[in-house]
Amino acid sequence: MKKKVFFAEELYSKISFNDLIIFAIHSTTNKGKECSFEDLVNECFSLFPRSFSFLKYSQWPDSRKLDRPLRDLRKKGLVKGDPKTFFSLTKKGKKKSLEIVKAFRQIKLL
Repeated sequence: MKKKVFFAEELYSKISFNDLIIFAIHSTTNKGKECSFEDLVNECFSLFPRSFSFLKYSQWPDSRKLDRPLRDLRKKGLVKGDPKTFFSLTKKGKKKSLEIVKAFRQIKLL
């Protein structure tokens, strides 16, 4: 069984929602899976539970928190796909995801 990866809230609270979503798509596709909307909600909530949960019921993921950021990411040309199909990173999105991975590594070392 693979070790579950998650980040401390102090680490990810400094990073924008858009960047967290890009990271989650990157993480899902790096596992060799297509990134369905459900998989994306799960990955975002698993990695960043405070940012992607309901305020009142923090043990549950809030998929509404992905709606506007995903539209914004598509408009910026970083993500393609939609909730009915799969999400993937564009060439520009992949470049951005590597910057985010690097930022996580650097913040973690501080």
